[in-house]
Amino acid sequence: MTDEDALDFAIVVYREDERWDAELLPVTLTSDLKGLIHALRQQPSESSTIGLVAVGDEFFVALRVFGERVDVFLSDIAASWDFPLARQVLDYLDVPVPDEEELDEILQDEETVLPAGDLSIFADLGLDEMELGILSGDIDLLPEDVLSSIAARLGFSEPFERAIESVFN
Repeated sequence: MTDEDALDFAIVVYREDERWDAELLPVTLTSDLKGLIHALRQQPSESSTIGLVAVGDEFFVALRVFGERVDVFLSDIAASWDFPLARQVLDYLDVPVPDEEELDEILQDEETVLPAGDLSIFADLGLDEMELGILSGDIDLLPEDVLSSIAARLGFSEPFERAIESVFN
């Protein structure tokens, strides 16, 4: 896949009858954090509900909803300057959007991205903070590829890939 082929998508992942399932959410939710959280809360699940969002080849957001509790992870703080969802995530996390000088410092090192949020979002499912940090910091991977790796690591690769295929068909 080329950079021009990268698409925005949002997927909800949940457990039903002791197995993982995934469904594509409306693409409008890739720029609406409140709407995304609302959609995740609407999905019945035996445990937490997971939201995985990719915005083109720029960044991804992972969410996990446990009743009223919402854990959020943003792969790249710098995206907050250009993308509403990234800015909304930083606001939700009460993390200041970097000013122009801070952004220049972040972007100066093209090999580094700065994540924000809960690196331990999936620790209880087998993906620890260090591994999530390494995956999200790999600038050679598209957000879709990172999310696919996360899905495989957490054990819901098949339903995730089925949902992804519906994005590209």
